[in-house]
Amino acid sequence: MEYGEEMYMKESYFDELLNIKTGKDQMGMPRSIHYHRYEPTPYGALQELFQVYELKKNDRVVDFGCGKGRLNFFTHYLFGSTVIGIEMNEEFYQEAIENRENYFKKKKGRRTAIEFDCCLAEEYEIHPGDNVFYFFNPFSVQIFMKIINNILFSLEFSPRNIEIVLYYSSDDYVHYLENHPLFELRKEINLSGEYEHNVYERFLVYGLTY
Repeated sequence: MEYGEEMYMKESYFDELLNIKTGKDQMGMPRSIHYHRYEPTPYGALQELFQVYELKKNDRVVDFGCGKGRLNFFTHYLFGSTVIGIEMNEEFYQEAIENRENYFKKKKGRRTAIEFDCCLAEEYEIHPGDNVFYFFNPFSVQIFMKIINNILFSLEFSPRNIEIVLYYSSDDYVHYLENHPLFELRKEINLSGEYEHNVYERFLVYGLTY
C-alpha cells in the first residue's frame, strides 16, 4: 500500500466513524482574493492538537471557514463542546447541514451544540459565550484583523477568557498577534510524522495578556 493510500484510509475512517463527508473533492472558488480555497484540517493534525489541548463541554468554539464541518463534528465527538461553523460558500454550508443530520443519527446530543452560519466571517456577530476561535488560514490578514476587533469589542460587554487557535497560519497572522498588545502566545504544538519538516504544520494558541 502506498503512503498516500494509507493517509486516505485514515481520513476516510474518521468520516465513517462520525457518519459525515468532509473530504476536499470539491474545492470551490473563493469570492475574492481575500478568501482562500476550502481545505479541511487533516484528522491526524487534529488528533495531535487534542492530545495536548483539551476543551470543556461548556466551551463555545467558532471555526471560521468551516467548510463541511469537520472540526465541528470531531470536536463535539471528543469533548461535547458547542461548535459554531462560519462558512460563506452556500454549497459547503448545505453539505455541513446535511452532515449534521447524519452525525446525529449516530451520536446522541443536543443538535444545537453544532451550529452553522452562512455568512462572511467578518459579519458573524460574536456570541457572548464564544471563547475559542479557530482559523485554518481561511482568508487574508485584513479579514483576520476585522474579526479580532469584533472579538475584542464583544469582550467589552462580556468579559471572559478567550483563545485564538491558528493552524498552518500565515506569517501575517502571526506577526499581527505577536505585535498586538493584548495577546500572548500560550502554546505551540509542532506536528510529527509527515508534518514535522514543514514549519507551517503547527498549531499556535494565543490568549489574552493579563
